[in-house]
Amino acid sequence: MTRTTYTVTGMTCGHCVASVTEEISEIDGVKDVAVDLPTGAVTVTSRQTLDDAQVRAAVEEAGYKLAS
Repeated sequence: MTRTTYTVTGMTCGHCVASVTEEISEIDGVKDVAVDLPTGAVTVTSRQTLDDAQVRAAVEEAGYKLAS
């Protein structure tokens, strides 16, 4: 298993967390998504290392931005 933490900007509430979690969870190989709303930290546990472009696309689909 691989665990990677990303920073997502623009999340302000539980609905934001749910949207980001849902979109990232749809990426093939993702086993778990944990979001810390106050810090914007999103920790993704997956079977293999994920392509950052896939994660960025999922976050943007949810309506937020991945910090660079």
